[in-house]
Amino acid sequence: MRAGLLAAGLALLSGCAALAPSPPQDQSNLCEIFREQPRWYDYARASEERWGTPIATQMAFIQQESSFQSHVRPPRKRYLGFIPGPRPSSARGYAQALDPVWGEYREAQGGTLARRSHMKHATDFIGWYNARSQRQAGISLRNPEHLYLAYHEGAGGYQRGTWRGKPAVQRAARQVSARAGRYQAQLASCEAEFQCRRFYQVGPFCR
Repeated sequence: MRAGLLAAGLALLSGCAALAPSPPQDQSNLCEIFREQPRWYDYARASEERWGTPIATQMAFIQQESSFQSHVRPPRKRYLGFIPGPRPSSARGYAQALDPVWGEYREAQGGTLARRSHMKHATDFIGWYNARSQRQAGISLRNPEHLYLAYHEGAGGYQRGTWRGKPAVQRAARQVSARAGRYQAQLASCEAEFQCRRFYQVGPFCR
Protein backbone atom coordinates (compact mmCIF):
# COMPACT_ATOMS: atom_id res chain seq x y z
CA MET A 1 0.00 0.00 0.00
CA ARG A 2 2.74 2.45 0.99
CA ALA A 3 4.73 1.58 -2.13
CA GLY A 4 1.66 2.20 -4.27
CA LEU A 5 1.09 5.62 -2.73
CA LEU A 6 4.76 6.50 -3.23
CA ALA A 7 4.61 5.49 -6.88
CA ALA A 8 1.43 7.52 -7.39
CA GLY A 9 3.08 10.54 -5.78
CA LEU A 10 6.16 10.25 -7.98
CA ALA A 11 3.97 9.94 -11.05
CA LEU A 12 2.06 13.06 -10.07
CA LEU A 13 5.28 15.02 -9.57
CA SER A 14 6.61 13.82 -12.92
CA GLY A 15 3.37 14.86 -14.57
CA CYS A 16 3.57 18.36 -13.07
CA ALA A 17 7.13 18.74 -14.35
CA ALA A 18 6.08 17.53 -17.80
CA LEU A 19 3.28 20.11 -17.94
CA ALA A 20 5.59 23.00 -17.00
CA PRO A 21 6.86 25.28 -19.79
CA SER A 22 10.09 24.23 -21.42
CA PRO A 23 13.06 26.51 -20.76
CA PRO A 24 13.41 29.18 -23.48
CA GLN A 25 15.67 28.20 -26.34
CA ASP A 26 17.46 31.56 -26.44
CA GLN A 27 18.11 32.67 -22.88
CA SER A 28 20.43 35.47 -23.95
CA ASN A 29 17.59 37.64 -25.29
CA LEU A 30 14.75 38.75 -23.03
CA CYS A 31 12.55 39.69 -25.98
CA GLU A 32 12.75 36.12 -27.28
CA ILE A 33 12.10 34.73 -23.80
CA PHE A 34 8.90 36.75 -23.48
CA ARG A 35 7.86 35.90 -27.04
CA GLU A 36 7.97 32.24 -26.06
CA GLN A 37 6.28 32.86 -22.71
CA PRO A 38 4.35 36.18 -22.80
CA ARG A 39 2.66 35.47 -19.46
CA TRP A 40 6.08 35.63 -17.83
CA TYR A 41 6.18 39.30 -18.79
CA ASP A 42 2.85 39.84 -17.02
CA TYR A 43 4.10 38.12 -13.88
CA ALA A 44 7.39 40.03 -13.79
CA ARG A 45 5.67 43.34 -14.44
CA ALA A 46 3.18 42.69 -11.63
CA SER A 47 6.08 41.92 -9.30
CA GLU A 48 7.89 45.10 -10.33
CA GLU A 49 4.78 47.18 -9.70
CA ARG A 50 4.30 45.56 -6.29
CA TRP A 51 7.89 45.43 -5.01
CA GLY A 52 10.07 47.63 -7.23
CA THR A 53 12.66 45.21 -8.65
CA PRO A 54 12.96 45.82 -12.42
CA ILE A 55 11.70 43.11 -14.75
CA ALA A 56 15.15 42.62 -16.27
CA THR A 57 16.72 42.05 -12.86
CA GLN A 58 14.09 39.49 -11.87
CA MET A 59 14.65 37.50 -15.04
CA ALA A 60 18.43 37.72 -14.72
CA PHE A 61 18.12 36.22 -11.22
CA ILE A 62 15.99 33.36 -12.52
CA GLN A 63 18.32 32.62 -15.42
CA GLN A 64 21.26 32.46 -13.03
CA GLU A 65 19.47 30.33 -10.46
CA SER A 66 17.63 27.79 -12.59
CA SER A 67 18.13 28.51 -16.32
CA PHE A 68 14.31 28.80 -16.38
CA GLN A 69 13.80 25.19 -15.30
CA SER A 70 10.65 24.97 -13.19
CA HIS A 71 11.41 21.91 -11.07
CA VAL A 72 15.20 21.95 -10.86
CA ARG A 73 16.90 21.04 -7.57
CA PRO A 74 20.57 20.79 -6.57
CA PRO A 75 22.02 17.42 -7.59
CA ARG A 76 22.38 14.79 -4.90
CA LYS A 77 25.75 13.85 -3.52
CA ARG A 78 26.96 10.46 -4.75
CA TYR A 79 28.73 7.95 -2.58
CA LEU A 80 31.14 5.60 -4.37
CA GLY A 81 30.14 7.36 -7.54
CA PHE A 82 26.63 5.89 -7.81
CA ILE A 83 24.84 5.66 -4.43
CA PRO A 84 22.48 8.66 -4.12
CA GLY A 85 22.90 10.74 -0.97
CA PRO A 86 21.24 13.90 0.34
CA ARG A 87 20.92 17.12 -1.61
CA PRO A 88 23.20 19.95 -0.47
CA SER A 89 20.24 22.27 0.14
CA SER A 90 16.45 22.51 -0.02
CA ALA A 91 16.55 24.96 -2.97
CA ARG A 92 14.08 24.28 -5.75
CA GLY A 93 12.15 25.86 -8.58
CA TYR A 94 12.70 28.87 -10.79
CA ALA A 95 14.08 31.06 -8.01
CA GLN A 96 15.89 28.24 -6.14
CA ALA A 97 14.23 29.38 -2.93
CA LEU A 98 15.18 27.47 0.22
CA ASP A 99 12.51 25.87 2.41
CA PRO A 100 12.85 28.27 5.40
CA VAL A 101 12.68 31.52 3.44
CA TRP A 102 9.98 30.16 1.13
CA GLY A 103 7.97 29.38 4.23
CA GLU A 104 8.44 32.97 5.42
CA TYR A 105 7.32 34.27 2.04
CA ARG A 106 4.24 32.06 1.92
CA GLU A 107 3.25 33.06 5.42
CA ALA A 108 3.82 36.77 4.79
CA GLN A 109 2.68 37.19 1.19
CA GLY A 110 2.29 34.19 -1.04
CA GLY A 111 -0.37 32.12 0.64
CA THR A 112 -0.46 28.36 0.98
CA LEU A 113 -0.97 27.80 -2.76
CA ALA A 114 2.25 29.55 -3.82
CA ARG A 115 4.55 27.18 -5.71
CA ARG A 116 8.23 27.53 -6.48
CA SER A 117 7.61 25.84 -9.84
CA HIS A 118 5.25 28.62 -11.02
CA MET A 119 6.78 31.71 -12.60
CA LYS A 120 4.13 34.00 -11.09
CA HIS A 121 5.16 33.04 -7.58
CA ALA A 122 8.88 32.93 -8.39
CA THR A 123 8.94 36.50 -9.70
CA ASP A 124 6.85 37.72 -6.77
CA PHE A 125 9.19 35.95 -4.35
CA ILE A 126 12.25 37.63 -5.89
CA GLY A 127 10.54 41.01 -5.67
CA TRP A 128 9.57 40.40 -2.04
CA TYR A 129 13.07 39.20 -1.13
CA ASN A 130 14.80 42.15 -2.78
CA ALA A 131 12.44 44.61 -1.10
CA ARG A 132 13.44 43.01 2.19
CA SER A 133 17.13 43.32 1.28
CA GLN A 134 16.58 46.98 0.50
CA ARG A 135 14.85 47.51 3.84
CA GLN A 136 17.32 45.53 5.95
CA ALA A 137 20.62 46.23 4.20
CA GLY A 138 19.96 49.45 2.32
CA ILE A 139 20.66 47.97 -1.13
CA SER A 140 19.22 49.89 -4.06
CA LEU A 141 16.72 47.98 -6.19
CA ARG A 142 18.72 49.29 -9.16
CA ASN A 143 21.85 47.45 -8.04
CA PRO A 144 21.44 43.87 -9.29
CA GLU A 145 24.97 42.82 -8.33
CA HIS A 146 24.54 43.58 -4.64
CA LEU A 147 20.91 42.45 -4.59
CA TYR A 148 22.15 39.08 -5.79
CA LEU A 149 24.88 38.95 -3.15
CA ALA A 150 22.20 39.50 -0.49
CA TYR A 151 19.92 36.98 -2.22
CA HIS A 152 22.64 34.37 -1.96
CA GLU A 153 24.01 35.24 1.48
CA GLY A 154 20.96 36.72 3.20
CA ALA A 155 20.79 40.34 4.36
CA GLY A 156 22.72 39.53 7.53
CA GLY A 157 25.45 37.68 5.66
CA TYR A 158 25.65 40.47 3.12
CA GLN A 159 26.13 43.07 5.86
CA ARG A 160 28.79 40.92 7.52
CA GLY A 161 30.57 40.61 4.17
CA THR A 162 30.47 36.80 3.99
CA TRP A 163 30.46 37.06 0.19
CA ARG A 164 33.91 38.64 0.17
CA GLY A 165 35.52 35.25 0.78
CA LYS A 166 33.49 33.54 -1.95
CA PRO A 167 34.86 34.25 -5.42
CA ALA A 168 32.22 32.06 -7.09
CA VAL A 169 29.41 34.05 -5.50
CA GLN A 170 31.03 37.34 -6.52
CA ARG A 171 31.43 36.05 -10.07
CA ALA A 172 27.79 34.97 -10.21
CA ALA A 173 26.68 38.38 -8.94
CA ARG A 174 28.67 40.12 -11.67
CA GLN A 175 27.13 37.81 -14.25
CA VAL A 176 23.64 38.64 -12.97
CA SER A 177 24.40 42.35 -13.15
CA ALA A 178 25.73 42.13 -16.71
CA ARG A 179 22.78 40.01 -17.82
CA ALA A 180 20.30 42.39 -16.19
CA GLY A 181 21.86 45.26 -18.14
CA ARG A 182 21.57 43.35 -21.42
CA TYR A 183 18.02 42.26 -20.66
CA GLN A 184 17.04 45.87 -19.83
CA ALA A 185 18.40 47.16 -23.13
CA GLN A 186 16.62 44.39 -25.03
CA LEU A 187 13.33 44.95 -23.21
CA ALA A 188 13.41 48.65 -24.07
CA SER A 189 13.20 47.68 -27.75
CA CYS A 190 10.30 45.24 -27.49
CA GLU A 191 8.25 45.87 -24.34
CA ALA A 192 5.33 47.41 -26.27
CA GLU A 193 4.70 43.97 -27.82
CA PHE A 194 3.83 42.55 -24.44
CA GLN A 195 2.06 45.58 -23.05
CA CYS A 196 -0.36 45.82 -25.98
CA ARG A 197 -0.88 42.25 -27.13
CA ARG A 198 -4.52 41.84 -26.00
CA PHE A 199 -7.50 43.24 -27.88
CA TYR A 200 -8.55 45.49 -24.99
CA GLN A 201 -5.07 46.97 -24.45
CA VAL A 202 -5.28 50.15 -26.53
CA GLY A 203 -3.50 53.47 -26.25
CA PRO A 204 -2.88 54.59 -22.66
CA PHE A 205 -4.23 51.29 -21.30
CA CYS A 206 -1.14 49.53 -22.62
CA ARG A 207 1.21 51.26 -20.22
